[in-house]
Amino acid sequence: MFERPQAGERAVLVHLALQAEQQQEEPREFRELAVSAGAEPIAVITGSRAVPHPRYFVGTGKAEEIRDTVRELQADLVLFNHALSPVQERNLEQLLKCRVLDRTGLILDIFAQRARTHEGKLQVELAQLKHLSTRLVRGWTHLERQKGGIGLRGPGETQLETDRRLIGERIRQLNKRLEKVQRQREQGRRARKRREIPSVSLVGYTNAGKSTLFNRLTDSHVYAADQLFATLDPTLRRLELADGQALILADTVGFIRHLPHDLVAAFRSTLQETRDADLLLHVVDASSPERDGNIEQVDAVLAEIEASDVPQLLVYNKIDQLEESEPRIEYDEHGLPWRVWISAQSGTGLAELREALAARLDRGRVCHELLLPVAQGRLHALLYEVGKVHREQVDEQGNWLMTVEMPRADWDALDKHYAIGAHLAGEEDVARLAHLAS
Repeated sequence: MFERPQAGERAVLVHLALQAEQQQEEPREFRELAVSAGAEPIAVITGSRAVPHPRYFVGTGKAEEIRDTVRELQADLVLFNHALSPVQERNLEQLLKCRVLDRTGLILDIFAQRARTHEGKLQVELAQLKHLSTRLVRGWTHLERQKGGIGLRGPGETQLETDRRLIGERIRQLNKRLEKVQRQREQGRRARKRREIPSVSLVGYTNAGKSTLFNRLTDSHVYAADQLFATLDPTLRRLELADGQALILADTVGFIRHLPHDLVAAFRSTLQETRDADLLLHVVDASSPERDGNIEQVDAVLAEIEASDVPQLLVYNKIDQLEESEPRIEYDEHGLPWRVWISAQSGTGLAELREALAARLDRGRVCHELLLPVAQGRLHALLYEVGKVHREQVDEQGNWLMTVEMPRADWDALDKHYAIGAHLAGEEDVARLAHLAS
């Protein structure tokens, strides 16, 4: 046994090329992850295997090569660009005599550094504890099991069970706190829905420029840097478009390949902003050679959080790093904006983006004049709950003459349950409404 070192950031990076396609990772991205966590990469060890080794993941020979490199360069930790089992992690630390961290643990560490709000810290701690609960088999001195024999049985196993119980209790406490925060967020979402302000959520691969774009559009000062997961906590701002049209813009955490499931589960309440959005601004690093793969990874995470059905507007960012750097809007076969090419850093193409946003949100709303009889009091009340009533007058018979605007989905739902389409006002009714309003 050895006492696990608590400090030091000189890291040896390990990456294997595995034949299983779903286990492939990007070595360049892993180095960026290590630097984002504050590590100092001093060596990169690569190799290839058909399948992971059950004991060391990398095989005995490669594990000894890593051990020799750690000793020669006096490394403090070894980072694996893969998900290690608890047993593999323990075996490697016993062999290498230094800290070993897999890809999931590294991402969790970055999130722990980035969390600033109360909710963000709770979510990260929950994800870390769920990850740690699977790794209580390791043999540090405070968990060491005695070898046995009369008079030699120690409290090691009791300590292990105590740790499990304490972690379980803490996880339950965190879940209760996050449920309370989620209820508060839900109240805010309902209030915005009542005011009929559409919500737009920024999504995309980490370091695609979401926070820079968010700051440009809303004149905010959200932290933005050229590093992975620079922004963690969600931020909401009001954005005014042309003709008085407004929306709520949400900046959320960036996605990455094989985002840890515990992290997705812990951040489910935050990602609810994405799932409930009227439109997703999918920000893409247009200069990245892996941009198509990154788009697929983001779509995979959106499917995991049940947000794949939310309409998307692709925003190809960083065109200032391309040879063809002219901002433009591309339309689909229905005449809707589909892709916008911009540079959030220089501000190029923001006017086109605002134009595309207005067009997409306009297509999602309807405005009608209605004539409701007195007997439709329930429908009249619902129109105020789900729609924006621009004007209303009561005629001589007590009928309501109304001009109402609402999302098309809400109109379709009301038409299905209350046949609201049967109450559309005719030309004479519209003229009467104008006359009464004047």
